[in-house]
Amino acid sequence: MIEIRGIPVGPALRTRVTRELTSAVARLSETPVTVQATFFDDNGPKGGRAIRCAVTVRVPYRPNVRVEHTAETARLAFDGSVATLARELAQYRERDREDKRHPKKYFAARRLLMESEPEATGAPPGRRSTRARLSQKRRARP
Repeated sequence: MIEIRGIPVGPALRTRVTRELTSAVARLSETPVTVQATFFDDNGPKGGRAIRCAVTVRVPYRPNVRVEHTAETARLAFDGSVATLARELAQYRERDREDKRHPKKYFAARRLLMESEPEATGAPPGRRSTRARLSQKRRARP
């Protein structure tokens, strides 16, 4: 779901925001809960042209990804924030891929233990798991 908040933007920019943000988050492995684009006028009623665009991507069970960019117009601010968002999401995907490539330490330790135990104890390679042995001990108690 893409939300556009803050100062009013024209229909052309609204369409561009929707299209660009949809394509940016489409490459994520998880589907984002929400994507917000918020436009602020930093100078307010004083005048001057300083529009800030903040884009926040909320992914379940992960920290939010938030980027901001300030420019003279809403379109330039959005273009700058989308470029930054693309870099942040590329790093996010790379970290996610690296985490999946390496086995967790307990999985790796169990695998190494199972490979080395049959040779040392002379047990057949098809040993029962620790959980099965513990449940058998519990059943054997009077």
